[in-house]
Amino acid sequence: MPAATRAHRAVIAATSVALLATGCSSSGSPGSGASSGAQAGGIVKAWWGDPQNTLEPANTNEVNGGAVLNMIFTGLITYDPKTSAAVNAMAESITSQDQQNWTVKLKPGWTFSDGTAVTAQSYVDAWNYGALITDKQVNASFFQYVQGFADVAPATGSPTAQTMSGLKVVDDTTFTVALSQKFSLWPQTLGYAAYYPLPKSFFSNHAAYLDKPIGNGPYLIDSWTRSQSMQLRPSPSYAGTRKPKNGGIDLKVYTDTNAAYADLQAGNLDVDNGIPNAALKTVQSDLDGRFLNEPAGIIQTITFPLYQPQWNTAGAKLVRQGLSMAIDRPTITKVVFTNTRTPATDFTSPVLGSAGGFKAGLCGAACTYDPAKAKQLIEQGGGIPGGKLTIGYNADGPNKEWVDAVCNSINNTLGDTGACVGQPVGTFAEFRNQVTSQQMTGPFQGAWQMDYPLIQDFLQPLYTTGASSNDSHYSNPQFDAMVSQANAQPQPAQSITDFQSAEQLLAADLPAVPLWYQNGTAGWSSRTSGVALDPFSVPIYTDITVR
Repeated sequence: MPAATRAHRAVIAATSVALLATGCSSSGSPGSGASSGAQAGGIVKAWWGDPQNTLEPANTNEVNGGAVLNMIFTGLITYDPKTSAAVNAMAESITSQDQQNWTVKLKPGWTFSDGTAVTAQSYVDAWNYGALITDKQVNASFFQYVQGFADVAPATGSPTAQTMSGLKVVDDTTFTVALSQKFSLWPQTLGYAAYYPLPKSFFSNHAAYLDKPIGNGPYLIDSWTRSQSMQLRPSPSYAGTRKPKNGGIDLKVYTDTNAAYADLQAGNLDVDNGIPNAALKTVQSDLDGRFLNEPAGIIQTITFPLYQPQWNTAGAKLVRQGLSMAIDRPTITKVVFTNTRTPATDFTSPVLGSAGGFKAGLCGAACTYDPAKAKQLIEQGGGIPGGKLTIGYNADGPNKEWVDAVCNSINNTLGDTGACVGQPVGTFAEFRNQVTSQQMTGPFQGAWQMDYPLIQDFLQPLYTTGASSNDSHYSNPQFDAMVSQANAQPQPAQSITDFQSAEQLLAADLPAVPLWYQNGTAGWSSRTSGVALDPFSVPIYTDITVR
């Protein structure tokens, strides 16, 4: 969200992003659910979970809200479905002579679904709103490199300005952005939801917007009953290339992944991207091959509440390292997840590739299963704070099995069957609210779904001091300085190298324990075709058809 988070791009099955645009082609055969009778006008019934916050672009850093925002908005750029590369969407061009002062030119003719024009002012107003501390937007830190951010979002006290000095409207289709330092990768970040434009009605009638958000994307919200369902329909004013091939998407909120899977098998649901872990062993036969299992830009972690004094001492650091080494990642990913996860050896995702900053093995010994060394470190650090380890997670996602497996691995290491237990929280929204309000007393599930395909998004939003998705409240001035240095590098390759150096420091401090890289999975009904997941593991809703 980066990231999250987003976010945090909080992932429903695990915690983290957020973002997405287009996506990878389906690995299923054309006949595995396709039909020559598919109709473009059919309504797709899809699995969903309650968003944590209001559906404002700068206030959404988890996957459920992000999925909707990415259907009803289009930003300056989007990401290629196969390579994840940033490509222009609403932007005609984003240019700079010095990597610090940027000029953004928009494609003309775009409108919001209420008929009003999308202009340069729509972006500048949205970004200023997102950054202003009194607006209390969770993604405010994404604007931290715009000049004047410190004036609208000071670390202490009240803002001394209402808008950032680095944003200037030139004309209806042009605005300029002055950053506080060089940031060669900045244009590649602009596909994230925090950077979406906002219509004038967002400001003139905010309550009405919150009741039915208005965007400039391929869909518009037709109706929304919170905690139950949302109906999206193709927007007749949409000016982009992602034209829906269906008559709309009906999202249904499920609090039990098993119930959703049962509805999918019964034909009452068309697309389910929340497949329960228990179904992974039989899903191919259950659905007659209508199932995807593809790498995605998601990492799952166990995050420590460093705002709790008992978890933020020199001894606790040794305990954190020991707990990480006590987790048998290869066995858990094989037995619990049926190889839909891969043991993590760094803090990013293999989806990035080397060009995006992935480096296998960077976490080193801390992410390697070593029970003897793990027990030694935990004892050397003074034992588990409070004498018992609880791992928090949302009970409405497929989390119990893996949390129990992690605890069993830790318990076996320590020779104590009661040393670690899971601590379920009813719903994803309730769980995230406890996390963001700093109510966690022990470690908790975390996951990050990338906002954009760069190592920067896996580090800065989650681990720099005060960042929007820094759920652990980790703070290390040296790490912050290394991230800033990486951002300032004029060449992307050097920037990547510097970010990897910062990640090595993160691996030493371990505010969170990398567990595994998560694949995107989805199943679909026999009346459905065209199902694919983007690199962010979100269905490409525009391409789905039903008969």
